[in-house]
Amino acid sequence: MLRGLDTGFLVALEVIGHAEHATARQTQSEILAAGDRIAIAPQVLAEFMHIVTDPRRFSQPLPMDKARDLARQWWTAREVDRTFPDSAAIQRFLDWLQEFSLGRKRLLDTLLAATYRGAGIESVLTTNKPDFAILGFRCVTPGDPVPENRGID
Repeated sequence: MLRGLDTGFLVALEVIGHAEHATARQTQSEILAAGDRIAIAPQVLAEFMHIVTDPRRFSQPLPMDKARDLARQWWTAREVDRTFPDSAAIQRFLDWLQEFSLGRKRLLDTLLAATYRGAGIESVLTTNKPDFAILGFRCVTPGDPVPENRGID
């Protein structure tokens, strides 16, 4: 099964002081042990670097070069598939904004969800379940039991 990676989950995986770091790592291990793969879109990497270098969010933010190196490691990891928004994803993004009356705070997750849906992905690793569940995704949060691969995606 291919599972999309949301930025919040990636932050939990990589920031040792994050409250969900250990459970995110355990969930990632279980997913990979089950033979599943992780999908990542470029916008996740940009948002990740923005978040982990922000001194308003972390008392010890990562330096930009460390954040960039982590992003590069994820982008080139062998267990990761790269996904990209295309014209259909942009149309789906705009349609979902209207259909679900989503506002400005939902833009990034909605575009990411549209990108993943365009790649046939129906399961997302996230720390923000409501933003993806409303769009029909099966969500896995840190510490959740990993749903079995049912051959859906």
